[in-house]
Order: sequence, then C-alpha cells, then structure tokens
Amino acid sequence: MIDTATCPLDFAAARKAMLDSQLRTSGVNEPFVLARMGAVAREDYVPPEAQGYCYMDRAIALPGNGTLAQPVSHGKMLTAARPGAGESVLVVDNGNGYLTALVQPLAGKCDSVSVEDAAAGKKRGSYDLILVDGAIETFPAALAKRLADGGRVVTGLIDNGVTRLAVGRMAGKDVAFRNIEDIALPRLTIFDAPKGWSF
Repeated sequence: MIDTATCPLDFAAARKAMLDSQLRTSGVNEPFVLARMGAVAREDYVPPEAQGYCYMDRAIALPGNGTLAQPVSHGKMLTAARPGAGESVLVVDNGNGYLTALVQPLAGKCDSVSVEDAAAGKKRGSYDLILVDGAIETFPAALAKRLADGGRVVTGLIDNGVTRLAVGRMAGKDVAFRNIEDIALPRLTIFDAPKGWSF
C-alpha cells in the first residue's frame, strides 16, 4: 500500500494516463465519455487503501460486497448508453455511486437505486434509460416496468459464463437484448437465473 502522507499521488496525471493508455487504446474515444471520465475523481469512490491503484486497469472491491468496474468497462457502457440531456436515467448502483456521477450532468434527470432495491422492485417512476452497473443473467420484470415507451437498458449480460455488453429494449412484455462486445463487469448474483433441476 502506498503511504499518501509521505508520497502524495498525482491523481490528475493518473486520470489522464487512464484516458490515454486505457480508454483510447480500447476504442473508447467519444468526446463526452472522455470528458466525464476525465472530470470525475475515481479516487473519491474507492476505499483509502485502494486510492494508489484506482486508475489501473482493474476492478476494485468495495465495502459491502460491491465492486468498482475497471475504467474501460464504464467507458464502453457510457458509449453504448449515450444519455441525452432530455432523458431520465436510472442507475442500478453497485455500491459506490461512480457511474451515477459520470451520468448525472449528461441527463435531464438521474436517479440511482441499490442492486438489492432494484431486484426487489422498490424504485418507482419511468425512465428512458436504465444502466445496470454490473453483469446479470436475467433482467427482472420489476425493472422492466420502469422503462418508458421506447426506453433502453445498458448492462453486462451473462450467457453461458461469458459477459457481453448489451443494449435492451422492450419487446412485448420482456426486454430483448442485443449483444455488442465482450466486457469485464462484476457479476451481480442477485440477478442470476433461477437454477432448475438437473438429472
């Protein structure tokens, strides 16, 4: 662990290095994404002991079983989501508020809900965009009911053990997803598909 008292960290330089060496080289080049990820202090969303490596290309464990995804994953999620100034957005938060902070200035309205409350259907309201900060096997009906007409979902979707970035839209009473690319996102086990009997 780095002793920040005797060796202060240059977070601004680390943030710029993240943009140049991780996001840009991975195809995350949208100006609005780079601007937001360059403006939000990632170090403010991790435990003190993780500040020394919070801009590295890795996920970080958070108190309470949450996980901060690696920077490239959030960059790709924002690119796929493209929140608009007139849109209402709901972020299903994975324990620290970082993704919500990235989205807030881009949307007309941005609310967040914990993973547990989202799974229980406790959030009310209608949203143009739902961002799930993690990887899921199933999208709960309670959340689908929060989608406005023409609304969309951006999440990591797990299929046979592989996680892909996916964009979903309502198709009848269910959300139909279109996979975009493989992505590294923390698994949200509360959204795992029910396990059936096997013989």
